[in-house]
Amino acid sequence: MKHKHISVILFCLYLGAVAVLCFVRGEQLPDMPTTWFGIPADKIAHMLMFLPFPILSYQAFHPYRTGVAGQYGLLAMFTAAGAALAFATEKLQGILEYRSYELADLAADGIGLAAGAAVCAIYIYIHSKRSGQ
Repeated sequence: MKHKHISVILFCLYLGAVAVLCFVRGEQLPDMPTTWFGIPADKIAHMLMFLPFPILSYQAFHPYRTGVAGQYGLLAMFTAAGAALAFATEKLQGILEYRSYELADLAADGIGLAAGAAVCAIYIYIHSKRSGQ
């Protein structure tokens, strides 16, 4: 159970960091190169910001006695919750005069969520094979 508490705390700290990054004024953020490997750096930052969401939420909130199908279902729900969070943060940024709403940011968030969900799905698969489920 101690592991579960640490996972919940880590998830909450992660959500706080996402909130800060999404709503802080742009001049308060560190300078970044404009592109990384030809991709706008802010899109990579959005992808990396949402990549941990499915993994951390799964670790923090999945019940241990759920079957494999249930775990995949929960992962899908956690990923959908991450998508709702990404959408809400973009909409709120559109309301703020110092931030903007960008569909490309939302797409980058979705790519990060999908990558995180894929990593978590692989973990569920490997863990189920090892435990004989």
